[in-house]
Amino acid sequence: MAAMDLFGRRWALRILWELRAGPLGARALLARCEGLSSSVLYQRLRELTSSGIIAPSADGYELTRLGTALRDALRPLDEWAITWAQEQEHDDQEPTQT
Repeated sequence: MAAMDLFGRRWALRILWELRAGPLGARALLARCEGLSSSVLYQRLRELTSSGIIAPSADGYELTRLGTALRDALRPLDEWAITWAQEQEHDDQEPTQT
């Protein structure tokens, strides 16, 4: 499975994002991902596990070495997103000129 195909699937990146700080169980992932169904969660967990990005652990699921490298590679995107959101907020607060 190509990486972009996997990461383009709904909820895949969100699940990886939630696992960035450490292992989480399925219930915790469902609670953090409002709107995610259990069937889609388990499908994504299977896909991410078979791709070697996450692995089951005693505490649920956790990033593997490859998953940790991916998390680190996504940090610049996260920083960009923060900047973008701040600029959007700033633009929304400026009065419109007529």
